[in-house]
Amino acid sequence: MAVRTKSFSLETRGNSDIEDITPEVAKEVKNSGLSEGIVTVFIPGSTAGITTIEFEGGVLEDLSKMLDRIIPQNIKYQHDYRWGDGNGHSHVRSAMVGTSFTVPFSKSELILGTWQQIVFIDFDNRSRRREIILQIIGE
Repeated sequence: MAVRTKSFSLETRGNSDIEDITPEVAKEVKNSGLSEGIVTVFIPGSTAGITTIEFEGGVLEDLSKMLDRIIPQNIKYQHDYRWGDGNGHSHVRSAMVGTSFTVPFSKSELILGTWQQIVFIDFDNRSRRREIILQIIGE
């Protein structure tokens, strides 16, 4: 059993910017030297999320609109009153979606469905540079 910790960065636009990070994760798994195992994809921070979805314009818009309905940006959150930064909704969305996702791999290839991609969502109200952490565990 071996553990490899890797990372990569990306620039985001904020405001529910959704980025397909599958190619970067697949590259790091392939380069890890491990054949069988799992990779956990993690975003350190409380205003972003990691999940899986088909990376297709229609479903991405559906996801964004669903988040607007369930956790709207245009209402006040207690966090906003305390900090004045207007991103209370970002923290709640992050808590709902989650900040990590785990994927199995075999023969150094991610095991994902045909229409399944790993996505990063930046819920914050501004653009940011984000670091994604990968912990690859296997043999």
